[in-house]
Amino acid sequence: MTQKPSLSYRDAGVDIDAGDALVDRIKPLAKKTLRDGVLGGIGGFGALFEVPKRYREPVLVSGTDGVGTKLRLAFQLNRHDTVGQDLVAMSVNDILVQGAESLFFLDYFACGKLDVDTAASVIGGVARGCELAGCALIGGETAEMPGMYPEGEYDLAGFAVGVVEKSKIITGSTIDAGDVVIGLASSGAHSNGYSLVRKIIGRAQPDMNARFDGDRTLADVVMAPTRIYVKPMLALMQKITVKGMAHITGGGLLENVPRVLPENVTAELHKAAWPRPKLFDWLQAEGQVAENEMHRVFNCGIGMVVIVSAAEAEIALAELRAAGETAYRIGMIRARQAGEAQTIVQ
Repeated sequence: MTQKPSLSYRDAGVDIDAGDALVDRIKPLAKKTLRDGVLGGIGGFGALFEVPKRYREPVLVSGTDGVGTKLRLAFQLNRHDTVGQDLVAMSVNDILVQGAESLFFLDYFACGKLDVDTAASVIGGVARGCELAGCALIGGETAEMPGMYPEGEYDLAGFAVGVVEKSKIITGSTIDAGDVVIGLASSGAHSNGYSLVRKIIGRAQPDMNARFDGDRTLADVVMAPTRIYVKPMLALMQKITVKGMAHITGGGLLENVPRVLPENVTAELHKAAWPRPKLFDWLQAEGQVAENEMHRVFNCGIGMVVIVSAAEAEIALAELRAAGETAYRIGMIRARQAGEAQTIVQ
């Protein structure tokens, strides 16, 4: 009887050595993100983190997300160095709106066959995002699963955990008529609306490597990483009372701002108050997208909305600009009329 050959994990399509090589590449990147509180990081079965002792009544805030179909453009354009920052931004900006300081982040990278260079490029972006947010890349998972993903493709997910003093949780409950709406500029489409972006690109068939906006190509513009607003906003919250914030993700301006508003008020936004980046004008023209749909799908140039009292609006604008943010006074809060939408862009 002929003896069957011995099989290994590598024969099944999983390369343990490649996984080890990736961990070696990741460790120095993660080390750069270390902060107070990290007790155990990459390499253990679980990551350990001690809540900072300066919090009297600490409340943990968590958020999880992916990068969506922006990944398909990353595959198509062979650009993998920015989607990791997108991944971090989606979660840390989300927990920021409740007043939370980001503590740590974990990622999940899954593929059919591990390409160490590609994976290291992606995780490098994750580490950059963590540095920008001031949180530690404390662990994660790299899953090589033969037959689950097409060659050259991968999936990406992650989550952040932050902390806020219980008495300082931002709920939006104190927002009232007369308050001012400030918009912080986005770096592009961030990580939302990319199914429509890809549909429009497929119809227009543009040269992705031609100059599009100044020295930047269309590929540069659509793959620009999501802006992370954590450090400037945490600094602002030390100086004034921020009544509410909205991270402008899926649902655009029209569906995200109402999430922080009391039922009795409306946010009236004035689109002439900020310059709309060229990308959104191009998308609207090439896709024949209705104006209302643009504001319902995309951030249209505003990645974070901040609501403050009229008395502190100028202070907020000055502080944010001094911190390097491009900030605009984009609208106001007023009493809501019967049957009226909670956010109006006009």
